[in-house]
Amino acid sequence: MSIFDFNDDEALGNVVAVDTATVVVRVDSLDLLRSIQVNRLTVLRSGKAGHYLIGLITRITRKIDEDGKSTDTESDTNSALLPENNLLRITLIGTFKDRDGERFNVFLRTLETVPDIDSICFALNGSRLTKFMQVISNVAREDQRLSLGQFTLDNDAEAFLNGNKLFQRHAVIVGSTGSGKSWTTARLLDQMAKLSQANAVLFDIHGEYKPLKDDAFRHIRIAGPKDIEKGSVLEDGVLYLPYWLLGYEAIVSLFVDRSDQNAPNQSMIITQSILEAKRATLSNPDHAAILENFTIDSPVPFDLNAVLTQLRTINTQMEPGSRTEKQGAYHGKLTRLIGRLEAKSTDRRLGFLFQLPKECMEMDWLEKIVHQLIAGRGAQSDKKGGIKIIDFSEVPSDILPLMVSLLARVIFTTNQWTEVEKRHPIALMCDEAHLYIPERAGADSSDAVSVKIFERIAKEGRKYGIGLVVISQRPADVNRTVLSQCSNVIAMRLTNGDDQAVIKRLLPDSLGSFGDLLPVLDTGEALVVGDASLLPTRIRVAKPAQEPNSQTVQFWDRWSDKESMADTGKAVSAWIQQSYQ
Repeated sequence: MSIFDFNDDEALGNVVAVDTATVVVRVDSLDLLRSIQVNRLTVLRSGKAGHYLIGLITRITRKIDEDGKSTDTESDTNSALLPENNLLRITLIGTFKDRDGERFNVFLRTLETVPDIDSICFALNGSRLTKFMQVISNVAREDQRLSLGQFTLDNDAEAFLNGNKLFQRHAVIVGSTGSGKSWTTARLLDQMAKLSQANAVLFDIHGEYKPLKDDAFRHIRIAGPKDIEKGSVLEDGVLYLPYWLLGYEAIVSLFVDRSDQNAPNQSMIITQSILEAKRATLSNPDHAAILENFTIDSPVPFDLNAVLTQLRTINTQMEPGSRTEKQGAYHGKLTRLIGRLEAKSTDRRLGFLFQLPKECMEMDWLEKIVHQLIAGRGAQSDKKGGIKIIDFSEVPSDILPLMVSLLARVIFTTNQWTEVEKRHPIALMCDEAHLYIPERAGADSSDAVSVKIFERIAKEGRKYGIGLVVISQRPADVNRTVLSQCSNVIAMRLTNGDDQAVIKRLLPDSLGSFGDLLPVLDTGEALVVGDASLLPTRIRVAKPAQEPNSQTVQFWDRWSDKESMADTGKAVSAWIQQSYQ
């Protein structure tokens, strides 16, 4: 049975004017007109059998002058030709081919025809809207459905997204602070957790997602100072990011001061020294094959002290002269490099990078990390934790971009070098993305290294089974190249004009006015546009099974309490020790 089994007595009205992608519909009943809202979906019968045109109500008018004639003055509609009427202005956004059964129904974002004058227009709501959304999301199978919530204009209709296209084509979730961005992210994770082979990594910058706990989630935190003292390891849910995982650009960014006139020499010398240290690690006959092909970017453990020793030697090296010894070519030119390397390697804040347990210096350590991050839920021995939540809350902000991008690079590169038939798709969910994928980054800064990695993932990730979800409260501060690769937009309330402009540029031209809703969305409401949902939709996001720790503090209520909840002693202690643990 057709999902558009309308009777003529259900009609809103008839078409009285037609433009290229816009029609005007007359509604004879004032009561019916009052029940209609802007941005509601409509269905218009086409001249072709089984074809329907889907439209979006963009304007409702009821203007009558004293003579009883219409005074509607649409610039592209001759008001003199319009009789006294209640009028709807509808933007056509696609063609639905109803073949008397959901299995073969098709929705296209094209207009193969336009409605005839006097064509009947119907409101799309209730169960018909739900069935229609299932068709356009291609979620006829219940186990494929990604339910985000309900439609704001019709609470009886459940809103589904196409999970394949949401992650294949990348997505962006944006909204001002307090608009429900973390709630929406938790809802997506909630839906993903229902899948037996779910595979995702969430970069949790502030520890908001600690409350998400069940078999689908595996919580891992970057090692803090106290973890280093205790000797915590990966089995304890603590992750170290050994310095030997850094690529050439990250090494230079971390250790070389580009403002130093000797920076080119320093970059060259430290590269040569690290290569020699890695070569020493690979001197074992078991690693002969690796020794023939490795580069500075190859993740091979090496002794940092050996590198420092060699740098000091070169920095103080003397060479024979005509009569007496003279200073070597690099004598004194590596002093600042050595100082930076020594300072960072002993910095307790960077212990997760330099002050490593013995096992982190073994050749199989990378394989352990990769297995924890990339292996799907069912691939792990305990069948748990397909969704990995990485807590970066104790990582210093000045090195955060480098560390987040390091993990992203490890995941991307591993999938890149995995045989096609063996790749298990994985989604990278980048919370607070503006902090490490900024629009403006210094040419030689750690931000630039991070941006370059994420730009590559955004452009090429789909080929290697890497999906990207960019989450931010300031889209204007997120790299434009990365955002431009996101074909799905879930936009919560945005009050800043620059942020609104960025999101409006991501919307199709025909839906430009849809972005005008951004500043008036309620908390928990979102505009959803993109390949995962071919129609632009306004959705009230459903409550996730487990809520993140991002609720807004109730100032007035807290101030009204009889006793204070403050624990400044513990806060100061954590500050001094640079650790929440």
